[in-house]
Amino acid sequence: QVQLVESGGGLVQAGGSLRLSCAASGRTFRFNYMGWFRQAPGKEREFVAGLTWSSGSPYYVDSVKGRFTISRDNTKNTVFLQMNSLEPEDTALYYCATSNSLGLNSTTSRWNYWGQGTQVTVSS
Repeated sequence: QVQLVESGGGLVQAGGSLRLSCAASGRTFRFNYMGWFRQAPGKEREFVAGLTWSSGSPYYVDSVKGRFTISRDNTKNTVFLQMNSLEPEDTALYYCATSNSLGLNSTTSRWNYWGQGTQVTVSS
C-alpha cells in the first residue's frame, strides 16, 4: 500500500504562486509515474502534470505549460508542483497520484494510489 500526503495549497491572488508537495510512503512502493490531477466543483478530475519517476521527464496539460513545473526529490520520495502565474481557472482540489502503467496515461483509472487532496483557490 502506498500513502500519499499532499501539502502546500492555499488562497492566492491571480498572478501569484504556490508550491505543492506530495510525499509518498508505505511498506513497498514501486511506480513508474507520479503526477498531479485537479478537480474543480462540478467538473471531472483532470490530469495536470506528471513525471517519469526514474528519469524525471515531465509531462503537462496544455493549459499549464509554461506556468507549472513538476519535479521530484528521489531521496525523499516527494514530488512537487510549482505553480506560477496562477489564474482563477486554476482553482480546484489538487490530488497527487501514482501509476504503474507502462506508459503515461492521463486517464484517472490508470492511476493506482491517490492522496486526499489539497485546495488551491485563486482570487481575481
